[in-house]
Amino acid sequence: MNDLNLQSFQNFARVVPNQFQQLLQMVTPIIQRQNTNFRDAISPGERLMITLRFLATGESFRSLHYAFRIGCSTLIELIPETCRVIYQVLKERHLKCPTTADEWKKVSEGFQTTAKFPSCLGALDGKHIRIRPPPHCGAQFFNYKHFNSIVMMALVDSNYRFLYVDVGCNGRVSDDMSMPFFVVADEAFPLKSYLMKPFARRGLSREQRVFNYRLSRARRIVENTFANRFRVFLSTIDLDPNVVEVIVLASCALHNYLRDECGNAYLCGLTDQDGQETWRQDPPLQQAALPRSTNASSEAKQNRERLMEYFNSEAGAVPWQWDRL
Repeated sequence: MNDLNLQSFQNFARVVPNQFQQLLQMVTPIIQRQNTNFRDAISPGERLMITLRFLATGESFRSLHYAFRIGCSTLIELIPETCRVIYQVLKERHLKCPTTADEWKKVSEGFQTTAKFPSCLGALDGKHIRIRPPPHCGAQFFNYKHFNSIVMMALVDSNYRFLYVDVGCNGRVSDDMSMPFFVVADEAFPLKSYLMKPFARRGLSREQRVFNYRLSRARRIVENTFANRFRVFLSTIDLDPNVVEVIVLASCALHNYLRDECGNAYLCGLTDQDGQETWRQDPPLQQAALPRSTNASSEAKQNRERLMEYFNSEAGAVPWQWDRL
């Protein structure tokens, strides 16, 4: 395959041929269908290509119908089925949350190395996934920006890999997470002993601005991981919310698989971006979709103050932190 065809293939499916063939070998035993007397079955390769194209572009079923000459009703069944299988074959190896102290320590060491942010176990953020609501659901999925959505919450490590993904039907997310150290998030989240957020933006001291920038450098990893590799996240998905959850999970598992298999080549365009990502044009998560909190505990405030002091000390300061003040 020449370079032009290779690039065209990658642009079309968001994977290179080698990764496509590896993935096809994994899913074929499950998605293979038998021919009948009336028609030939859609091949596993075509099923996978259609699904990857849907995830890569967010194209409508009508558009995919014209591109692949397959009926919309078939596509509506085929794509979720294939997404379930992609998630099934990839999740154990490529979308597995750390479970041991050593595994979490490696996550923390990664943030220390790449972002110079100590004791961090991940960057946490969320995204509205636009959907068409099921009949008779009322305002269950209708958000404050006047469109229907479910919320994807994700914890990401310093290597732009999803550690944990939660897709809630109506944007509600549990507040009972407990882990050592802490994760970093934006101002939409409550300050907790295990969750660091920026200082409020008004009237900040120089030290507080340094803290906010250092935190944003660590947290932007999750924003860049949410970047436009799979543009299905930017479209309205015209399927049942339970099916949308499977599509989101398959996309995250596929992202980690490609990150693991392709290394830094897959990260081209995702890393070291200080600007606003395209998906950030979406509205931020509304407060009602996040854990509600009264005043932050004294422990949480003390943890943030200690981090602020460290980032402004000779031991914790880095040269580039002064450039953005």
